[in-house]
Amino acid sequence: MLSIPTHIVPGELAEKLNTIAAVGFTAIDLSLSDVTQFDDDLVVLADIVAQAGLTIASLGAVQPDASVTLIKAKMEMAKSLGAEALVLDVIDKVPHDLPKFDGIRLALRPTRDAESAVIEYVTEQNDHNIGLALNAFEVLGDGSRPARLRDLNGASVFHVALLDGPNTPMLPGQGTLNLGGLARVLARSGYAGTWSVGATPDGPGTLRNAYRSLVTVLSDAAQTEPLLQGAVPDLPPKVPAKGFEFIEFAVDDAGAVELEGVLAAMAFRRERDHRSKRVALWRQGAVNIVINREGAGHAAQALTDHGPCVCDMGLRVRDAAETVARAKSLGTQDFTQMVGLGELDIPAVRGVGGSVIHFIDERSDLHHVWDIEFEPVRSTKATPPAGLRRIDHVAQTMRYDEMQSWLLYYLTTFEMTKSAIVNVADPSGIVRSQAIETPEGEVRLNLNGAADADTLAGSFVSGRPGAGVQHIALQTDDIFETSTLLKSSGFQRLPIPQNYYADTQAEFGLIEATTQALRAHDLLYDEDAGGAYYQLYGQSIFDGFFFEIVQRKGRYLGYGARNASVRLASQSRSRLKTAS
Repeated sequence: MLSIPTHIVPGELAEKLNTIAAVGFTAIDLSLSDVTQFDDDLVVLADIVAQAGLTIASLGAVQPDASVTLIKAKMEMAKSLGAEALVLDVIDKVPHDLPKFDGIRLALRPTRDAESAVIEYVTEQNDHNIGLALNAFEVLGDGSRPARLRDLNGASVFHVALLDGPNTPMLPGQGTLNLGGLARVLARSGYAGTWSVGATPDGPGTLRNAYRSLVTVLSDAAQTEPLLQGAVPDLPPKVPAKGFEFIEFAVDDAGAVELEGVLAAMAFRRERDHRSKRVALWRQGAVNIVINREGAGHAAQALTDHGPCVCDMGLRVRDAAETVARAKSLGTQDFTQMVGLGELDIPAVRGVGGSVIHFIDERSDLHHVWDIEFEPVRSTKATPPAGLRRIDHVAQTMRYDEMQSWLLYYLTTFEMTKSAIVNVADPSGIVRSQAIETPEGEVRLNLNGAADADTLAGSFVSGRPGAGVQHIALQTDDIFETSTLLKSSGFQRLPIPQNYYADTQAEFGLIEATTQALRAHDLLYDEDAGGAYYQLYGQSIFDGFFFEIVQRKGRYLGYGARNASVRLASQSRSRLKTAS
């Protein structure tokens, strides 16, 4: 069974029970406060839970300083409700004279410091009504490994809550604890009970995020531990995304002129027009940029809500239909709109900030979309390319309180891993940035959380109904050659302060010629153990959106975090200069 504490779900009890069941949970951890606030008999409460299709996995938790009389009363309550266990928190040692109550199990939930003593106590009692409640945040939060519990008798474990960490309790996948390892160890020890998820109430998405995170950590663990396969519902496997197929902009006529000017300055060519819509394809290398000026449909709504913006992106996947099926099974809303004559019905789901993600595979005609829906432009200026090969990464900016939700959205749907959060110093505050990517780097995303509306990231989302794509990084194999070509085509680059180059030269021991070349092209530079990284930024358009051009040398794995504050300061100066 999959369970969630009732206290993290808002609303009246009957209402939130139905909501919990609708998301996919089959059990609840009923909080004592919810029982206290319920204005009717316990039999009625038990009946409401049953009518929602749920069972009560646990009642509690009773505080560690509770008297024997109070513990007895709560055990009586648990029995009346039909709860599987009453949870009692233990801080340092097991209280003396714990009551025994036939027909209800008492689950002792220890802190890490009390864990050994509680396990020893449960073992000594050898009573099928006295067992353990394990909280992963306590079990693993001090850096301990799950393997230390391999000799535990799983039959003595009555309840398991998978909370991530290590510093503060989080949903599975949001932290760094080895929850999958813990689930495998407990399953092998014989535990076959309820798996619960804990979370801090965080708006309307909390329940959905809790379900998708719990199901994902257990289904991932079940791939290498068959004993867990019955713990979660069947769902399609995580999706191996193979790259960006396209990025689509929603614009009006003025926005189209501005965007087309920037693309032309980066040596993109307008190659195809849609057969029936005001939609154009601009291309260079494997980068497909779609400019949508339609007055109806999703793009038009995105333009109304956000102004000129990225409204859609297409990902190349192995199986488009399977991708949507997994996303929907985890609570993601699918996306459909009217498909015209001769158009493909491309599978899609809702993405960040109301945007859309379409999925392109080669198992159908989907990868022929450019030939089926578009026709070549009859005459176009012969523009030599500037060496831009592919999309390196896409940066999505959001309010910080939305960041963890979108992190889970990607990590639970796709085969992606996350890097540690980086705090970036903006002239007006701090922006938190977290990178996620597929195993081979085919798809890289930067999630930027803005807590301060005065930062550039904060101003980008201010007044908008949700998050959005703030910049797209395009990859080249020779950034100096690309930069030289773009100078001649009029690409408006972001000027970098001169003092930056002396600091960079000193930090990395660069020769003077290299430093002079970086300065001449307004390039930023970084190194890690695997290689080097070069960055060239364009000026902002659309009230904050911008393009970046990068080169990775060797096995450089980062995103130039050391340069982010310099870039933000330069953008702030450019914005002030434009405003004046």
